[in-house]
Formats: sequence, structure tokens, C-alpha cells
Amino acid sequence: MHRVVGAALVGMTLLMAGAVPSFAATVRITVNGTPITDVQIQQRLALMKIENRSGEKAAEDELINEALEMQEAKRIGFTITDADVSDAELQLARQLKLSQSNLERVLTDHGVALATLKDRLRANLAWGKIQATAVSARVTVSEADVDKEAKAELTPTNSYDYILKEVLFLTVQGGPSVSARTAQANAYRAKFQGCSTAVQESLGYTDAAVRDIGRRHATQFPDAIASELAQLNVGGITKPRVTESGVQMLAVCSKEVSTDTTYLADKIRQTQGNGALKGAADKYLAELKAKAQIIRN
Repeated sequence: MHRVVGAALVGMTLLMAGAVPSFAATVRITVNGTPITDVQIQQRLALMKIENRSGEKAAEDELINEALEMQEAKRIGFTITDADVSDAELQLARQLKLSQSNLERVLTDHGVALATLKDRLRANLAWGKIQATAVSARVTVSEADVDKEAKAELTPTNSYDYILKEVLFLTVQGGPSVSARTAQANAYRAKFQGCSTAVQESLGYTDAAVRDIGRRHATQFPDAIASELAQLNVGGITKPRVTESGVQMLAVCSKEVSTDTTYLADKIRQTQGNGALKGAADKYLAELKAKAQIIRN
């Protein structure tokens, strides 16, 4: 998928506001009869400038690709409605932590017509539908290769199955600081005697909660946590970690050796699939371009 609007848009010093100049457009390129004008190219360059990108050829290539994508979507029978484009614009604004009206104002202040962004969004949506159908049908992932790679990633550290409890010292507005909560968690940890008394021990603290996480394989955790858990015996508890909700510890209620590669395989399958999909999409677009009649004036 093309970049829509780069992160450089956020917090960027705005250029002087001004209306997009109005003048007669000249057709510079035709793609299977679809015209691309000098105004479209200049508008795309203005949008790229907000993204800290430049280059007239890059702008032309983007517009050519988008023309091909829209033509292919029409051939297959996909329709992108104005409502679809508006929803995509709203999602983009949220990603950039802007309101939709503020996003539009930034574009206008940089001399970019809103239609320029909408054209790109429409093509992106069309290409997304093509990738999800015509392109994805070309993608295959070798399960034998996935299994082999997953087994190669198993280590003594991530070859355990656990039953865990989470002990969480909540951080609430107006309550004790994170450092104070961490000190309380360390005090709890020093007295910890196992999962059977975890809840009872927590009752001595305000805003402390214990919940069953259930069965988890080591490969479901980040390497640092998996490594720490691997060093603990049943009845052990991890060091306090600060999370968004508070100060967290994990208590080991059960621990068994397990060479389950399910979670590793899922990650590998997704990574390989994403890579294969991108490669197939690039090839599909290259095929469309090779068959297209592209005329530069």
C-alpha cells in the first residue's frame, strides 16, 4: 500500500495559507486512455512535500500506478464509494491525532486540494480489495518451511508451558506514585509463598488485584519475560514491571517442558505471508503496467 500522509505532517510548521491556483490543465500522461494532467502532478508533489518526499518522476509513477489500480478494480467489479473514502480519511486523521477538519485545513494551508488526498485514498482502498482477492489467491506459504523455522527458534528458555497468575498493583489518578507502588510490589514479592495464598496476601494492600491468566506458552511472551520465567520454579514470582495499568508481576503456578511451536509458527506464517503478499502484489502491478498503454506527452 502507498504511504497516505507521512508522520511528518503532525506538528509540522504550516506554510502560508492560500487557495490552490486555478489554471488550464494540460494532459502529461495517459494510462490506457486515462489522462494525468500537470495539475495532478503538481498537486501530488505538494502532498509529497508534506511527507518530506520529492521528485516529479516519483509523483508521476504514483499517479500511473493508481490509475492502473483503479482500472483493474473496475475490471474486476469493485466499487469504492464516497462514504468509503470519507471513512478512510477519518481513520487517517485519527492515526495522525488530528480531527478530520484539522487534517483538511493542514492540506489546504499547504496548497493541497482535498481531492488529491481522496484520489489517493480511493486507489489505496481499491488496491486493498484487489490484494485481498486476486493477489492473495497467488500466495502460498510452505507449511513444511514454517514448521522447520519454528522448531529452529525453540530454545531452552522458550520451551515451557505455564499456568500463571497476574498480580497487579494498580496506579490510579491521585493515588500512590509508580515508585511507591513498585516498592509495595517488591514487599509483596518478598513475602510471596505461592499461588495458593496470592489473593490472601494481596488483601493487605489497597488497589492490588490478583487474576488467573491461565495456561500460556513461553513463546507468547517477549524474550525478557520468557527468560525470567524460565529461571523460576513453581511458586516463584517475577520482578515488578511497570505497565499502563500499574505495576505487574507474574506468579508461576505450574511449569512443564513443552516444545509447542504453535505460536512461533503463527508468527512465522504471518511474516512469510505478508512478505509473499507484498511480492505478489508488486508482481501483479508490474504485469498491469507491462500490458498498459502509457503515453507521455
